[in-house]
Amino acid sequence: MKKLLPYAAAGLVLAACGGVPGNSVATVDGEPIEKAEYDHWNTVVRKLSPGIKPNDARNQALQVLVSFQWVDGEAERLGVKVSDADVRKSFAEQKKQAFPKEADYQKFLKDSTQTEADIVARVRVDLLGQKIQEQVVKGSGAVSDKAIADFYGKNKARFAQPEKRDLRVVLTKGKGEAEKAHAALERGDSWTKVAKRYSIDDTSKATGGKLPAQAEGTLDADLDKAVFSAEKGALAGPVKTQYGYYVFTVSNVIAASQQTLAEAKETIKQTLASENQQKALTAFTTEFTKRWREKTECAEGYKTTDCSNGPKATPTPTPPAVG
Repeated sequence: MKKLLPYAAAGLVLAACGGVPGNSVATVDGEPIEKAEYDHWNTVVRKLSPGIKPNDARNQALQVLVSFQWVDGEAERLGVKVSDADVRKSFAEQKKQAFPKEADYQKFLKDSTQTEADIVARVRVDLLGQKIQEQVVKGSGAVSDKAIADFYGKNKARFAQPEKRDLRVVLTKGKGEAEKAHAALERGDSWTKVAKRYSIDDTSKATGGKLPAQAEGTLDADLDKAVFSAEKGALAGPVKTQYGYYVFTVSNVIAASQQTLAEAKETIKQTLASENQQKALTAFTTEFTKRWREKTECAEGYKTTDCSNGPKATPTPTPPAVG
């Protein structure tokens, strides 16, 4: 609730002329954005973001109003609607979450110079944006069995699990301590007892020396080589590493495995569906921005990259949010 404003647009200054009415800063599809409304949101932005640079505040204020118009116009074009009841419900839920106490909410309104109507308007635009996004991605998540099979074939390694080994270890600072630990284990002392006495690794020491599910290539190089050439159950070490000296045994070997296409199918389907939806949304956002930018004219001194008569963005404009 407290973060009510989008954060991108470009510069602006102080006059009105051209095809924009004298009391307005811009028009969107012929509808004016009046200077009084712009001044109000400029104040809101500055109140919500103390210390913000004046130019950034002006940019954000103008973009709030442009985004209202763009999203409203796009919703009308697509036949997307939200009911007043849905808007009030969403507003009430957000208000309750952000401001459990009514007094805090009233203070927020006063401090930010907003009215409840301002916040309700933003909630309405957000809901419209969500519905537009839902309509844009609807149907784009369909994924064929062939696409799933192709993805599996090209990314088979992603669905493989390497061999892993469960270890019991004792890590000591010096070789002498490691040899004493080795001798104690050979005598039949428990790993719990020996780890507690000799180990300097608090994590494995606390579990009786257990170091589970280690994959090849994840350990110190010398230890890794020793572990993956050791026989299960054999006591090995001391092995010198950058951390100290290890005495270890391989307590269990978990064989490498490969998910079948059938096992991986649902994961792949979700991945591809998400990618397809994102592509659809990206393409829509590009087209949406271009189309509405062409419908937006700004007064002299208020021209931004969101204006058809404004500067070109470098390298890419950030459009008002639609979702």
